[in-house]
Amino acid sequence: MPKLEIEIPEELARSLKLPPDEAPRRLRQELAVRLYEKKILGFGKARQLAGMTKWEFGELLGQEEIVRHYDEEELKKDLETIEEINSP
Repeated sequence: MPKLEIEIPEELARSLKLPPDEAPRRLRQELAVRLYEKKILGFGKARQLAGMTKWEFGELLGQEEIVRHYDEEELKKDLETIEEINSP
């Protein structure tokens, strides 16, 4: 997959209310949250883009008051996991 780079004009970058060393990470997280919220990326891919663990990304979604999308496939996997745990 080709690398995607977004160029932000210097004047705009200076107007960000973020420390310069934090800006790339925070912008990736913001993009990941918004793409997840709009159902453009699933949870796993969005958290990868954000560079976070499942738990960290879930917590970030909670802070942003974004409800986690939970589809049939995820439910099926969770039920299978529960069944495996409960089997002797």
